[in-house]
Amino acid sequence: MKNSDQPKENKLQDENENGSFIVPPSNGAAAELRDLFIDSLKDIYWAEKSLVGALPKMATNATAPSLASAIKDHLAITKNQLTRLEKIFELLGEKAVGKKCEAMAGLLKEGDSILEETMPGAVRDAGIIAASQKIEHYEIATYRTLVAYAKTLGENDAAKLLSQTLAEEKESDCILSDVALNAINIMASI
Repeated sequence: MKNSDQPKENKLQDENENGSFIVPPSNGAAAELRDLFIDSLKDIYWAEKSLVGALPKMATNATAPSLASAIKDHLAITKNQLTRLEKIFELLGEKAVGKKCEAMAGLLKEGDSILEETMPGAVRDAGIIAASQKIEHYEIATYRTLVAYAKTLGENDAAKLLSQTLAEEKESDCILSDVALNAINIMASI
């Protein structure tokens, strides 16, 4: 029997028409948008907690005072974002728990690699900014998605809180760009 002749339920583990494979869901897989929303909140909660642990190392290794200051400011903002996420969990009647975020774990590992692969000074600072902006872009994408989910689910209070965090992440990205373009990248190129 050809793949196209098999019953639909058997196709989960078989090759589809495009030559790719459909992945069967794991136990406890999200069945509704609310499940995916909660799971995504747990993911970003873990990510933000991990970031609180990583930012001091980045600030310590930054040599430009403007970069160190921007990172320290973002640490305080991130701590407030964690509190905001805890409030969102409370609004949703859920316990504030994290679930390992593989994306953030990878981005933080890359940040550590940049520190190891650069000499202290402007080049390392440029690398710290690059790593930090990758994190900001991940967070922006995540919070934009969470806002959309919250609005779709009618969780307007959660959407407002998530929108506030989204705005802060965009602002942090702009601050990092300004620090890079107005000083660090120029110094690193000399």
